[in-house]
Amino acid sequence: MGPAFDIDALRAVVAGIDLRSFARAAVALGRSQSAVSMQLKKLERQAGTQLFVRKGRGLVPTEAGEALAAYARRIIALNDEAARALGAAVTSETVRLGLPQDFFDDVMPATLAAFASDHPDVHVEVRAGPNHTLGEEIRAGRLDGAIVFFPRRAGGEGELLCELPMHWLAHTAFADIPAQTRVPLVMFDHPCLFRQATLAKLDQVGRRWRIAVTTPSLPGIWGALRSGLGIAVRTGHGVPDDIIRVGDGLCLPSLPVIELRMLRSQNATPAAQALCQALQRETLDRVTPH
Repeated sequence: MGPAFDIDALRAVVAGIDLRSFARAAVALGRSQSAVSMQLKKLERQAGTQLFVRKGRGLVPTEAGEALAAYARRIIALNDEAARALGAAVTSETVRLGLPQDFFDDVMPATLAAFASDHPDVHVEVRAGPNHTLGEEIRAGRLDGAIVFFPRRAGGEGELLCELPMHWLAHTAFADIPAQTRVPLVMFDHPCLFRQATLAKLDQVGRRWRIAVTTPSLPGIWGALRSGLGIAVRTGHGVPDDIIRVGDGLCLPSLPVIELRMLRSQNATPAAQALCQALQRETLDRVTPH
């Protein structure tokens, strides 16, 4: 007979991975750090293999730890589903949503409203992030669903939702750029698909450039444009009214389109699957032309 993993210990594993800290997980679960540490050690004894390794001040899962976490999510979901079916009080289920900041003003609130109407007791955790981190979070099981940008026809994972053109953008008061002046660019931190496409296109046509501002925040990009510090490249979705397309007026090269794809966790619970469906539906409703 195999080991019977403790459900509370499995909750600690999932919380620690999701919060990226077992100290924070202990606080969230209402336990001491020493109690959580004992639970992890017990799981490792039962599993017969190392589940976590120390990295810096924290712990990160090994390959076995990631595998256990994937099963833990399913075990916890089934445990709580059974408890609810029998009328027992359980902790609210958590589902996790990821998307680029471009969709925070319309797709995110619409998705949350649509999902909450049928799942009022489920806690939704929303995360923004660059594409590479959202994809990693899905693959690691730390997100249930996400919409992510991919280069066109790059064989991206997930389901293709649509293709969106990239545009050169600047504030309405931005002045012209003389032909011999380096193009001042406002960009996300590296790595960024928009950044890569922009620099590749400028280099292709021999147009000189300089990076004027880098920021991890989309509001930071809009703020830099409003300050007249340069131009940026994004899709036309979620662009403020005072930010306009300037490619033709500034004689800038045409830009490629970018794919928007839907990624889903392989271990999604029924509630997480419903969240993914709502995210896909609301994204298509607001991003694709009618």
